[in-house]
Amino acid sequence: GFGILGSAIVALVVLAAFKSAIISDVSYVDYCWRIVLGCGAIPGIAALYFRLTIPETPRYTMDVEHDVNKATSDVANYLQKSDTTDENDGPGNHVGVPKASWSDFTSYFGKWKNGKVLLGTSMSWFALDVAFYGIGLNNGIILSAIGYAETQDADYNLKAYNSLKNMALGNIIITIMGTVPGYWVTVAFVDKWGRKPIQIMGFVVLTVLFVVMGAAFNPLKEHSIPAFIVLFTLLQVF
Repeated sequence: GFGILGSAIVALVVLAAFKSAIISDVSYVDYCWRIVLGCGAIPGIAALYFRLTIPETPRYTMDVEHDVNKATSDVANYLQKSDTTDENDGPGNHVGVPKASWSDFTSYFGKWKNGKVLLGTSMSWFALDVAFYGIGLNNGIILSAIGYAETQDADYNLKAYNSLKNMALGNIIITIMGTVPGYWVTVAFVDKWGRKPIQIMGFVVLTVLFVVMGAAFNPLKEHSIPAFIVLFTLLQVF
C-alpha cells in the first residue's frame, strides 16, 4: 500500500521538477517517465542486497544444500536466541535427498482433497488479478471519469502538464482513501477474523461492487460522480 502511494508521490515530485521544461517543450515528459520508472528499481535493488546478505533458512540448507548438520545448528541457534556459532556451523553432513518430480506432483495433487486447495487458491488469485490489474491499467479512465485527468487548458504543453499532475494527485487520493486503509485493516484483523473469512468477505463484497459499477458505469459517471468515487474507493479498500 505504501509502495503504491510512494509511486504516485514520486510521479508528482518529478513532474513538479520538470514543470517549466514541460511547459516549454512537452517532449520533456519522456524524461519524467524514464525517471519515475527508474526510481521503481531502487526498492528492488535494496531488497536484492538484503536477500543476498541474510542467512539461508534451515529448510533451504537441508532441502537444497543437503547439509543436515548446518540446518540443525541453525535451528538450535535460533531457538536459543544465541549469536554463537556451533562447531558444526561449516559444511557438514551432506545427504542424498531425492528431488521432487512430476510424478510426486500428480500423485499428491491428483487427490481431490489436495487438488481442490491448489485449484481454489490459483483460480481465486487469477480472478482477483483480472479485476485488480484491470482497474490498475485503466486508472486513467477512472480518474478521467471523476475529473482527475485531462484539463481544458488552451496551451497544449500546459494541458499535458496539468493532466499528468491531476492523474498523479488522483492516484494519491485514491490510495490514501482506499488502498492503504484496506491493506492495514487486513493487517490489524486477519489474525482475529481468520484468513479464510476475511478472504471470502473480500471476494463477496468485490463481486457485488463490480456488478453494480459495471451495470451502472455510465449513469454513475454522468449523474452521480460522488457515488462513483465512493464505490471506487470501496473497491480499493476490499
